[in-house]
Amino acid sequence: MSGRASRLLFGLIACATYLFMVAPLLVIAAASLDGSASAYIRFPPESLSLRWYLAIPQKYWLSLALSFAMALSAAALSTLLGTLAALGIARGSARGNAWLTTYFNLPLQIPFVVTGVVFLQFYNILAEAMGLDLVGRFWGLVIAHLFFCVPYAVGAIGSVITADLDRNENAARIAGATEWRVLRRITVPALKPGLFSGFFFAFIVSFGDVPVSVFLVSGGTAPLPVEIFQTLQFDYDPTVLAISTIVLLLSAGFVVAMRKLTGLDIVMPGSSSRR
Repeated sequence: MSGRASRLLFGLIACATYLFMVAPLLVIAAASLDGSASAYIRFPPESLSLRWYLAIPQKYWLSLALSFAMALSAAALSTLLGTLAALGIARGSARGNAWLTTYFNLPLQIPFVVTGVVFLQFYNILAEAMGLDLVGRFWGLVIAHLFFCVPYAVGAIGSVITADLDRNENAARIAGATEWRVLRRITVPALKPGLFSGFFFAFIVSFGDVPVSVFLVSGGTAPLPVEIFQTLQFDYDPTVLAISTIVLLLSAGFVVAMRKLTGLDIVMPGSSSRR
């Protein structure tokens, strides 16, 4: 196979893969504009209307706000804990590093459903032993999300820690810089791409979680993915398509913003000229 033919083949495969990934999202977005009161998803839509966007019930907006606040809290705490862990791993002994790396990767090897059941039982034990009821509580959900969000932050931040960072920090100390100045002028700028990437991954994973959160809600407002899951278990609601499309647009905007903040657009294909 010639080079041109192979490039064409790989291009077609890439386009087909991209279409396979994006097509469901486009169908959801288009179906959300269908103005008919159909009992199922209709595509293509019979008529275009914002009917279901205007009819989004308040419970979805409250759930969206809860999901955003919860994911923001989990991402911020995961980034903080992940930074400390990544620096500790990078500067520890080789034997200790291997153990810590395995320890922080372990939560990702456990099925999320199992994680949800374990946290439910753990919170029930805390409630009986100490009177601390975390089931259905905001911070109960955030703590559970930290279990599987921190590993993403550790991986992202650890990937940008290099030997040059230690050398630059030591050089700054020798030159008389205080620890605070070293942190502010050397460490944080060097870790910036990893910090933003770790925050981004933790936020996305926390925001979209269902398997863990579904075990830890108990009446009242639930995170949006759980609210949608519970609604569609019993009936089809066209407003779900509308709120889902809004979340897709917000997520796309969030991804674009994070690419700009982290500088990932510099290393993306087709953007090398912007160096």
